[in-house]
Amino acid sequence: MKQMIDKDALVIGATGATGSCLVDVLLADPAYRSVRIFVRKPTGKQHAKLVEHVIDFSDLEACSDLIRGDVAFSCLGTTLKDAGSKEKQWAIDFEIPASFARIARQNGVHTFALVSAAGSSSKSKLFYSRMKGMLEDRIRELAFPSCVILRPGLLERPGSDRPMEYLAVRIVHFFNRIGLLRQYRPLPVHELAEELALKAKGQVI
Repeated sequence: MKQMIDKDALVIGATGATGSCLVDVLLADPAYRSVRIFVRKPTGKQHAKLVEHVIDFSDLEACSDLIRGDVAFSCLGTTLKDAGSKEKQWAIDFEIPASFARIARQNGVHTFALVSAAGSSSKSKLFYSRMKGMLEDRIRELAFPSCVILRPGLLERPGSDRPMEYLAVRIVHFFNRIGLLRQYRPLPVHELAEELALKAKGQVI
């Protein structure tokens, strides 16, 4: 694989913790000519390489002509609490990324990079894990020339507003300091973003 030069990136989930870090990583990378983000409302972010598309995610077909580039990233996701119901979480975590990926594939996007979750499996009895696993399967079925899927475990988000996640991170960090649970070290979102960008770039010719 040659290093990716002057390529266009597409991002959904660009305003979340991981997505926001990813956008910053891509903007700082000279290998990318443009970074096009798809958002529900203006972010106010300014950069010479940044192109912001404010869209209706319930009708991605209406903006299908905009979903063109070299590598597409999906960092979109929510919690059941924030979504309000399993149906709404399914719409955000499965339907939107799946539709985005389908349109990207139809438009000739070479690489699709997805942030999934640890334990994802379409055969899982747990709703969240099953949903994420089904999304992974759907992305693979689209047969992108290259596909990157990361399955992070516990994430460390700066200023997290998720009390249980914040508590879990503090507990695991405590055990890490005394030499325990090292394999479960919370992953800072900026590290996840950097890994995602690096692996996706390595997959694009």
